[in-house]
Amino acid sequence: MFKGSIVAIVTPFSDGKVDEKKLRELIDFQIKNGTSGIVPCGTTGESATLNFEEHEKVIKITIDQVNKRVPVIAGTGSNSTAEAIMLTKEAASAGADASLQVSPYYNRPTQAGLYEHFKAVAQSVNVPIILYNIAGRTGVNIEPETIARLARDCKNIVAVKEASGSLDQMSRIRQLCPKSFDLISGDDSLTLPVLSIGGTGIISVVANIVPGEVAALVSAFEKGDIGKAQQLHYKLLPLIKAVFIETNPIPVKTAMGLLGMCAPDLRLPMCRMSDTNLEKLKNCLKDYGLLK
Repeated sequence: MFKGSIVAIVTPFSDGKVDEKKLRELIDFQIKNGTSGIVPCGTTGESATLNFEEHEKVIKITIDQVNKRVPVIAGTGSNSTAEAIMLTKEAASAGADASLQVSPYYNRPTQAGLYEHFKAVAQSVNVPIILYNIAGRTGVNIEPETIARLARDCKNIVAVKEASGSLDQMSRIRQLCPKSFDLISGDDSLTLPVLSIGGTGIISVVANIVPGEVAALVSAFEKGDIGKAQQLHYKLLPLIKAVFIETNPIPVKTAMGLLGMCAPDLRLPMCRMSDTNLEKLKNCLKDYGLLK
């Protein structure tokens, strides 16, 4: 079961290159603060701007530094099925515990095309596959019926990261899929609501800066302490809104730069925040007690 607070970790850069030392430090920071899993090379990790060599490097560094302490769920999706298979095989060979597979972007495949794509990737490896449904980025929604069909037909498709923003859709997925199939929130602001309908956790962006509190929210819910979970939900909400004030990962990486966690370097077409939004982010970090 994939559960708890799983971080979609940023990829730190220095002088335009992957900063291996800083990545290792960030991984240790996450595990020390209760993070249940690490996702390298996801959306937050700027996977779309990593070349193949860097992609493989980031995953291998993560696997090495984690050293089996928590699962490593490698982002290896692509809009090309052959490329997704190649990346997933490489990650599996390197020792990744699972693969996160985003729905093919730009192509806008039909539901039949989505089914065949994910089935082909799943059949190419033995590691667990987590589907990643984020139509706002990819232009196509994986319908609950397609997810249920994949869960039924492919034994290693075991979970979905749901970032549709629709609790109706997520409820339908939970209803149609086997009890063993994990529903994972893909939106930080919906972690608590998704847990309440049978979700198992969150693949989080905001956990890059406050991993302990995201982990505590999920833990409180699991222990039946709904009051504490609600308290943490409402405490985190302004910070969550701030780290999505511009396209992810611009705000969260900027915040990490302000907090001295890593350089705020981004790769084009990601660029620095507007001055107006930067001030809003700074004020939020101050109000939260993270920035003086």
